[in-house]
Amino acid sequence: MAGPQRGLFDPKNDKYTIRSAPLAARMRPTSLDDMVGQQTIIGIGRIVRRAIEHDTLFSMILWGPPGCGKTTLARIIAEHTAAFFEPLSAVTAGVADLRRVVHEARDRLGMYQQRTVLFIDEIHRFNKAQQDAILPHVEDGTVILIGATTENPSFEVNPALRSRARIFVLESLTDEQLGEVIDRAVNDHELGLGQFKPLLAADARGYLIDMANGDARVALNALEAAVTAKDPGIGDKRLITVNDMREALQSRATKYDKNGELHYDAISALHKSVRSSDPDASLYWLGRMLEGGEDPMYVARRLVRMSIEDIGLADPQAVIIANSIKDTVHFLGQPEGDLALANLVVYLAQAPKSNSVEVAYMKAKIDVAETRNDPVPLHLRNAPTQLMKGLGYGRGYQYAHHAPDARVDQVHFPDNLRGRRYYHPTDRGYEVRIAERLAWREELESVKPLPEVEAPVRPKPSVPVDAMIDPQASAGEEPQIPIESAESVARPSKRAKREPRG
Repeated sequence: MAGPQRGLFDPKNDKYTIRSAPLAARMRPTSLDDMVGQQTIIGIGRIVRRAIEHDTLFSMILWGPPGCGKTTLARIIAEHTAAFFEPLSAVTAGVADLRRVVHEARDRLGMYQQRTVLFIDEIHRFNKAQQDAILPHVEDGTVILIGATTENPSFEVNPALRSRARIFVLESLTDEQLGEVIDRAVNDHELGLGQFKPLLAADARGYLIDMANGDARVALNALEAAVTAKDPGIGDKRLITVNDMREALQSRATKYDKNGELHYDAISALHKSVRSSDPDASLYWLGRMLEGGEDPMYVARRLVRMSIEDIGLADPQAVIIANSIKDTVHFLGQPEGDLALANLVVYLAQAPKSNSVEVAYMKAKIDVAETRNDPVPLHLRNAPTQLMKGLGYGRGYQYAHHAPDARVDQVHFPDNLRGRRYYHPTDRGYEVRIAERLAWREELESVKPLPEVEAPVRPKPSVPVDAMIDPQASAGEEPQIPIESAESVARPSKRAKREPRG
């Protein structure tokens, strides 16, 4: 019976090949008991552990950040299953490779009754056509798919393929778990760094753990670089200081992907921090995005949007300043433009907040969709011809500039909506003055509703209300509209769609 093929997942590589591999590859665990972390899925009695131990594998997608153990778990499966293990990397493989694997898997199943486990690393890099090529063979059991990805499968894996595989979320290693991985490598004389007699200073160990961000691969690679580059001291021991570790690391393993899940999470965190008037957290999330390689013009565009949505008329200058900063960032580029964005973030965070115009506009849109679209009142219609004038167009219209303070008692709604009020200024910032300027309307006859008659049952809107009142449905975060009474504002959608990329 055929076994796992030689290569990355072969446990019987010769000693020279093993010794020449990077420390992260040499220290890779070979059993579930040696694996650090991920106990929620591989702990005693957990479903993945049981499937491996009893060789009853099923299709699955392993989703987690780099260096958390996805490939390690796949390798353990390769070494403990009777199935033929076929590893592919989505970076280099194509449809032709998939067809070859499926053809061989079908022959293997028919001739030897041996199943094939197809491991696809970085499966999110496969396009739709490539993922579709796998689908029927996963469905009919020709192959058992194990996919590994750092990206959210909800957006990077076809729904049909997701429905045929169980998704398991792997977490970054904790500081304690990462420390255990480091200590193993330092003390292991066969595959680790023990033969170099390293002495890892406490502050250097803490610095490495902090800077690795839960990524075991980053930690081991930096540790190996620091130890092997250090000259032996007394007794051939090598003392690794925090400066040695800083030089080996060069820069932090920043957890950010401007095209992935963290892109959306970080901009959501920045938006919510600004909205909540927290300049310090706003600056932090701005730094996380910019230092992670985010496009500064994307951040500038979102800040302009915040100035409209969350500040609005409480500070009418906010959108002007935001647009000015956007142009400044475009003119200066990086890194100078980053400071301009920092100034804008602090300004928007400290500014008075109001979404009253947004709420008002959403209410108006609901009335447009759900109420009878009566004709424009005659006195508000334009009358460019004698015929229109003869029909009463424009008759009785009061020209505001002829009235004291440009204020007229005049109906501007159709009769069925007379007296509607959408906009209610807040008591924050400039809207205090707006409220004072609009107070004169309260006693006008023209804004008082007509006597109510028996109201007909409202038909359901032809357009889903959720779609109408969610101005952020394409923006990567939940709606801003607060849930009020069902008559005024409809309930927002439970989960907004993500912003299109590009």
